[in-house]
Amino acid sequence: MDRKRGKRPWLAALLGTLATGLGHFYLRRWRRGLAWFAAAVVASFLFVPPEAAQALLSGTGSDPMDLAPVFAVGIASIADAYVLARRRQQQARSGAATGTADTGANQDGNGKETVIGATPTVGPDGPSLSSDPETCPDCGKELDPDLDFCPWCTTRLDADGRGDE
Repeated sequence: MDRKRGKRPWLAALLGTLATGLGHFYLRRWRRGLAWFAAAVVASFLFVPPEAAQALLSGTGSDPMDLAPVFAVGIASIADAYVLARRRQQQARSGAATGTADTGANQDGNGKETVIGATPTVGPDGPSLSSDPETCPDCGKELDPDLDFCPWCTTRLDADGRGDE
């Protein structure tokens, strides 16, 4: 699978099984991931008996049904992360198939339009979106526009995306 086609749904689900909300962090849905984590904490405080929590922490056996509310929140979080990643991947594929990138409401719901797979560039006419991702001048792999270094070879990048010499 091409890296330009979006995040991997199976990886979002796998990370979500390790910790509630972690799959959303992988998808860069920070608020949603924190909300799922908070929901798991609230469910544990409201619906899990203190004896079951003590038994879990001490390592002694407890009834798994006592922990069912927390498991239910965790499973819902995993499913949500998988569906979000799958939808994002399908949007990226449909944009690649037509030769254009799909636009849609920003993932955080703030009303700003974003282009899936596009990287912001600043040219003489002001900021614009380019569908060609920038690549590292050292290793040639795709760069994350939010980072000031290459995540693959750790080359430091200056403001214009070029490696420091």
